[in-house]
Amino acid sequence: MDEPRVWIPLSLLLAAGPLVLLPPAASGFSPSLDSDFTITLPAGRKECFYQPMPLKATLEIEYQVLDGAGLDIDFHLISPEGKTIVFEQRKSDGVHSVETEAGDYMFCFDNTFSTISEKVIFFEMILDNMGEQEQDQEDWKKYVMGTDTLDMKLEDILESINSIKSRLSKSGHIQTMLRAFEARDRNIQESNFDRVNFWSMVNLGVMVVVSAIQVYMLKSLFEDKRKNRT
Repeated sequence: MDEPRVWIPLSLLLAAGPLVLLPPAASGFSPSLDSDFTITLPAGRKECFYQPMPLKATLEIEYQVLDGAGLDIDFHLISPEGKTIVFEQRKSDGVHSVETEAGDYMFCFDNTFSTISEKVIFFEMILDNMGEQEQDQEDWKKYVMGTDTLDMKLEDILESINSIKSRLSKSGHIQTMLRAFEARDRNIQESNFDRVNFWSMVNLGVMVVVSAIQVYMLKSLFEDKRKNRT
């Protein structure tokens, strides 16, 4: 049976220091717009996390299994009302984006189906429309006077800045995902390398044993088994 899961308030986690994984309790994240994490999930375990979200924001979660037998994991995404939004079984990767309601969203990685193999999981969260950008723009407008006399209006400056910010964010996201793909491919190659070496040694041992048996049998065919009588 799964151990009871305890919800830890985000304020307590921030007061305690940097974010850490607290198995088997659920952990919270600092309100970052783009965060990525790599965790190791032991066999037979389930880890859950939650993220507070405002109304009409966007929560995007992308995950990949980097290492472990089968490269698969169960994934659950649950709304603040307790409804299951996403339920995936034995998946190696996935991307999910939802328009949020106000409350805490919980998502879990479940490795209870595995009895011996731990899994290394990379996941990234992207939070959009969190309501902070509009407030920053209003604060900026209070300190800018006489924008009508400028060749480039304040709205054009904000549009350019937001465009640059969006492109940089996409570039960072792509680079992060490429690193995750590279790590998974490297783990697969190393696993295949070890497997090929193991079976090569097994085949070599079998060949040596078979060769010795053949030499012995051929030698026995030419032996004179008749006994000399005196």
